[in-house]
Amino acid sequence: MQRLIVAVLLAIAACLAGPAGDSRAQVFRPTQFMLENGMQVVLIEDHRAPAVHHMVWYKVGAADEQPGVTGVAHYLEHLMFKGTPGVPPGEFSRLVAREGGRDNAFTSSDYTGYFQTIARDRLELVMRLEAERMTQLQPRPEDAVPELQVVLQERLSRVENSPAALFGEQFDAAQYLSHPYGRPVIGWPQEVAKLTLDDAMSFYRSHYAPNNAILVVAGDVTPAELKRLTEKHYGMIPMRPVPPRVRPQEPPQLAARRLAMSDPRVTQPSLRRSYLAPSRSAGEKQHAVPLSVLAEILNAPTGRLYAALVVGDGPAASAGAWYSSTSLDLTTFGFGLAPRQGRKLDELEAGLDRVIAAILSDGVTADELRQAKTVMQAETIYARDSLSNAARIFGSALTTGQTVEDVEAWPRLVDAVTAEQVKAAAQYVFDLRRSVTGHLLPKEQS
Repeated sequence: MQRLIVAVLLAIAACLAGPAGDSRAQVFRPTQFMLENGMQVVLIEDHRAPAVHHMVWYKVGAADEQPGVTGVAHYLEHLMFKGTPGVPPGEFSRLVAREGGRDNAFTSSDYTGYFQTIARDRLELVMRLEAERMTQLQPRPEDAVPELQVVLQERLSRVENSPAALFGEQFDAAQYLSHPYGRPVIGWPQEVAKLTLDDAMSFYRSHYAPNNAILVVAGDVTPAELKRLTEKHYGMIPMRPVPPRVRPQEPPQLAARRLAMSDPRVTQPSLRRSYLAPSRSAGEKQHAVPLSVLAEILNAPTGRLYAALVVGDGPAASAGAWYSSTSLDLTTFGFGLAPRQGRKLDELEAGLDRVIAAILSDGVTADELRQAKTVMQAETIYARDSLSNAARIFGSALTTGQTVEDVEAWPRLVDAVTAEQVKAAAQYVFDLRRSVTGHLLPKEQS
């Protein structure tokens, strides 16, 4: 069955190759252009259904906040639904829903995004709404104060009520001593509680400008149609100066860091380990794609971690790895493990060390490399089938220093990765002296 699955994935991945079999570019075949005010526009055409996914991405996130006002980027995201001269508070989403669409927004460390999925003949409506709140946001104080309480309640439900989330905040703070990636996107609770409407509007006026935004549209619209609509609704917005994205950077890590956290709500202890790692935009960038391949090799259902730590009488009930090459600054390569009943975290940690040591010594096999590439190429094809996934791939890449061409080159870059490059990337990143290891424990084990 495994051989059959791999064969099917190989056939799917082969669809990416060009006529000569040596070109894997032009997966999404996007169209891009720039408005005179500096707003970048990207279109991924998909005419299979009369629908569009419209996303405005701002090149600003929680890592761009000033010290002392953590959470302001996320708070502003909430306030963006609280009214403009032409759209009363709360009416934005009601208008979209009334036309059969759906909308939402999100904040990350590197970007903030607003999106709508709607019928193609309603694209102009959501453009008009989004363009208006790009420049004319006017939340009232009587709406802003209750919305801050909504944000605090969100933090309570998503973070304070979750030992794993609280542990994650402490872990990230240990990973990043200087860089703002060590701060939670939702903000530290004592700072969020003190945020004001003036704080949010100052952030808005500083960063929300067309020349700091990227429009990504996926769906049933032509380049000519999109250009006409964007020039009509976004092109008339004047560009404004925006502050440069200058962030503190991490000092060299000279010693392994460890932390342990106990909570009586924890029923299953867990182990977390991470290493500071380059991304496609920061650090030793040549290692980014090989690290992505390595993460797939480790994390596959039959991958290194599962085979070594879960199969048979292995000490782990679960084991996984994570790495994302899309980050404006240095990212992390991490591991998460949970023990089998009656096994200890120290045993898991020793097993993880052995898996890493084997890769550092012997590298990866040709079969592991082939299967990882097959899965990754197939995932690219699957992403093409979703309007929202295609738009998110481009938005997250373009807001973190990559180009449209970089996104399109991804399958080709993956295909070119060698076992030697994977081993070199692992040797560069997996230095225990530059690691952070954390144990999340039930109260009785503290």
